[in-house]
Amino acid sequence: MSKPNAMRWFLPFARLAAALGLVLASGCSSLLPKAAAPALVYALDSARSEPSATPPVPTEETAPTLLVNPTRAAPGYDSQHIVYVRVAHQLEHFAHSDWVDTPARMLAPLIVSAVGKTGGFRAISSATSGIAGDLRLDTEVIRLQQEFGGGPSRVRFTLRATLSDNATRQVISWREFDETAASASEDPYGGVIAANRAVQAVMEQLSRHCAQAAERWRASTPAAANPKNADQPAR
Repeated sequence: MSKPNAMRWFLPFARLAAALGLVLASGCSSLLPKAAAPALVYALDSARSEPSATPPVPTEETAPTLLVNPTRAAPGYDSQHIVYVRVAHQLEHFAHSDWVDTPARMLAPLIVSAVGKTGGFRAISSATSGIAGDLRLDTEVIRLQQEFGGGPSRVRFTLRATLSDNATRQVISWREFDETAASASEDPYGGVIAANRAVQAVMEQLSRHCAQAAERWRASTPAAANPKNADQPAR
């Protein structure tokens, strides 16, 4: 067979082989696992950035000092997952949206900031600092979830707070704060905005509650009413 005739026979087969190679390559690539989309992370911080509706009350010299324990969380709410609920008692997590930290750890500085603005305490410190204090505040996240079903979704936030006399370990105040906020959109971001509003509302209630409880404690504690005499030895 002459060379030109051989080329005429060979070129169609070469083109067919090249086309088959492209098809096989594209088919194999579709079978490879695709890279997971990066998770979006969100924070609870609006309670810290929003200005207080009323100016703080000047702190009195006889006001108690407060120790704030690290916030705990009920099972199911102690991770960075953003929780949502479609069926009662069934907790689910968004696949590509998370909190930047656990809600309990994000709440700790918000609690200190909110309570500190009331002027009801002479000083506020972490209970892990080793500093002595008059009162101790324990908090626990009972729920923080976006709830779907029966209309627009909403976020529900429940926080349990216990205020105790640090010397006697006696509980002087106990309360659960429960707030809901409507979500502007049916997605994780809408829930995050609503969660920040609910948290802000609870922080305002918690701060007022702690200041009022501290005032009642001070009125019922003779040593607190006159701290100068409290450090003097009994005769």
